[in-house]
Amino acid sequence: MILNCYQKGKVNWHPLVVLALVASTVLFAGLYVGERAGLYERSISVADNQGNTRQEYNWRLVTSWPKNFPGLGMGPEKFAAMVDEMSAGRLQVHVYGAGELVPALGVLDAVSTGSVEMGHSGAYYHKGKIPASPFFSAIPFGMNVLEHNAWIYYGGGLELWREIYEPLNVIPFPGGNTGIQMAGWFNKEINSIEDYRGLKMRIPGIAGEVFSRAGGTAVNIPGGELYTSMQTGVIDATEWVGPYNDRSFGLNEVGEHYYTPAWHEPEAMLEFIVNETAWNSLPEDLQAIVRVAADAVNADMLAEYTARNAQALRDLRASGIEPKSLPNEVLDELKRHALDYYEEETARNEDFARIYQQYREFQTMTYEWLQISEKAMYDYRGVLKSTE
Repeated sequence: MILNCYQKGKVNWHPLVVLALVASTVLFAGLYVGERAGLYERSISVADNQGNTRQEYNWRLVTSWPKNFPGLGMGPEKFAAMVDEMSAGRLQVHVYGAGELVPALGVLDAVSTGSVEMGHSGAYYHKGKIPASPFFSAIPFGMNVLEHNAWIYYGGGLELWREIYEPLNVIPFPGGNTGIQMAGWFNKEINSIEDYRGLKMRIPGIAGEVFSRAGGTAVNIPGGELYTSMQTGVIDATEWVGPYNDRSFGLNEVGEHYYTPAWHEPEAMLEFIVNETAWNSLPEDLQAIVRVAADAVNADMLAEYTARNAQALRDLRASGIEPKSLPNEVLDELKRHALDYYEEETARNEDFARIYQQYREFQTMTYEWLQISEKAMYDYRGVLKSTE
């Protein structure tokens, strides 16, 4: 018999069974660790019916957003579909939502260590590791989306971005933009800077530092936890994106007062980040496909948010929610704290100082142009109506 009866309270196992159990345990553990740590076949050779072989690549992409979340979460899905189609299946990118493989705020670490090949996140989440990273996502009173895209692609921003990520073995790409956001949802009215005192708010990046200096307490909570955190009083206020995504999370159900303007995020560029070793393993044509797909998502997401936010705002108004404007007194105080922060961080961090100077110079130049072009046109145009 393989298994004998109990003897003195113990079970006597046949040696073959023991070996089989040990082998299966080792195999299972190896598969589990490989799945969690990225130790799997990233590329395989596949033969077709004619006996020709081609190299196929399997990548995993982890995100900071819930799986298939509107806008933010769909950007990586669209990216993966485009890469699959353009590469005729030679590069397969498998997308995982926040928490499926790594935590929402653990994307950079996972890509940096090579546990996964790609990630989709926001650069300002990395401020603790890379103080200058928010310049490549959003900073208080910073550039709008037109200015920021121009700086990234044609003003030297992308080169600076890649330079400060290089020590982490990570290559960044623009990965979408929400455009201008909203100042957030609050559980009380904001009539003066005193109303900020003591508030606990979900607000990341440099904006969180500015909010804290204004008397609040800033916390960084993943998007998927915002509804419950507001509902249970863990936080008193939260910013997320704008009407489109805020309604998706149901923030209009747990926040009483909705404020504009987005002093903290005049735009928000997202990022695709790629492990440099994995990137170097790709042939040049697949690298080109990744670049093109990332640029396509960057443009597509902005168009989607502009359209969806406009419709969602109408829906919110129809339900009785009318956004309010933060008082100038509040905005003036927040701007003062932001400028103080930039000055102090410039003195502390050489990379921050160098990038801030280039960022500010480009913003000044584009502001001059937009004042006599975009702003002048908006001021006169209003909404097109019949002249009759």
